Amino acid sequence: MSAAVAAVERAARDAYGRLVAILASRSGDIAGAEDALSDALLAALQRWPEQGIPANPVGWLVTAARNHAIDRYRRDGRAAGYADDLRMLEQEVTEKSQEFPDERLKLLFVCAHPAIDAGVRTPLMLQAVLGLDAARIARAFLVAPATMSQRLVRAKTKIRAAGIAFAVPDPERLAERLPPVLETIYSAFGLAWEDLPVGATLADDLSAEAIFLARLLVDLLPGEPETKGLLALMLFCEARRPARRDAAGRFVPLADQNVSLWSKSLIEAGDALLIAASRHARFGRFQCEAAIQSAHSQRAFGRAVPTGAIVGLYNLLVDRAPSFGASIGRVAALLDDGQAEAAASALARLPSERLRAHQPYWAAHAAVMRALGNHEAARASAEQAIGLSDDPAVRDHLIARFHLKDTRA
Repeated sequence: MSAAVAAVERAARDAYGRLVAILASRSGDIAGAEDALSDALLAALQRWPEQGIPANPVGWLVTAARNHAIDRYRRDGRAAGYADDLRMLEQEVTEKSQEFPDERLKLLFVCAHPAIDAGVRTPLMLQAVLGLDAARIARAFLVAPATMSQRLVRAKTKIRAAGIAFAVPDPERLAERLPPVLETIYSAFGLAWEDLPVGATLADDLSAEAIFLARLLVDLLPGEPETKGLLALMLFCEARRPARRDAAGRFVPLADQNVSLWSKSLIEAGDALLIAASRHARFGRFQCEAAIQSAHSQRAFGRAVPTGAIVGLYNLLVDRAPSFGASIGRVAALLDDGQAEAAASALARLPSERLRAHQPYWAAHAAVMRALGNHEAARASAEQAIGLSDDPAVRDHLIARFHLKDTRA
């Protein structure tokens, strides 16, 4: 890969969401902003290898995207006013290098507008603000890629047609839009966590963006406990990042991780956020999930993991904010607490038909069956989990754990 192509990829990775957010905030057209940026990236791939990498790659992309957007809107007869806004943007970026305003919070709250179907708000934010492709989003939400693409197109069209304002809503309207914004940030962190490459640093992947956005929300909404809960949750997970792979890149499950590699400072920061959130006396989903991770983190300080308390927290979580992820986590917690029969009963209540393509379900099913002594069923479920694992390290871990043969060609 040439240096110029690498520079284009780096600029796209680092600034995609910010660029789309800025362009869309001037036009009210998310799809048009995405198209303009795509045109700019293509132009960069064509020109930078011949003309050299510009001193300000992000500023170059803003200018190119602006020009493509103006051309597109002029053809549609909608250029009036838009061109002036984007010329001002170009001047601002040129003067401040890459320190241009971060409009992503505005775009997150736009995508969380009540007029947008609740089921597509988080996927829309993941694509428009964080640059994830529809196929990856569809996999995370257990739907077909074509279905997800159609939903995203309809949502963008609705935003443009309804003229939804690109602004952080008034304080009284923040509450109704905040949950999907928090859900999106956590989903982005989770996707980065699942796809984490060996040796990646915090500054180089999607988890850094999620943590950054969560910090912005904590500052924007100091009286909202769930923003603190979300940030705490991610910091607890981030604290364990160095221990998730061994020196050879093999996956290491939580119970087997070397706690000396965990970041005590991040754990302490997470605990401080949880304490601050508790002062608001409004316990929510993200505070609950953070409390679960805080309990697991006690090993870093030489304390036993309170498995019974974790089961209690999962019971509360499933009751307050039911989801497949929470339910499967509860199954694992019951197993850790020595309650294999209860884990099997909880698993049996889940809709297996809907979860047939969900890798964590089959991994949990295999663990429960093995705990109950049903080794044939455990092997069959483990094979399902292995077949659905995108991460080779996780796949190899399951193969070794259940003493299976690697049947890959």
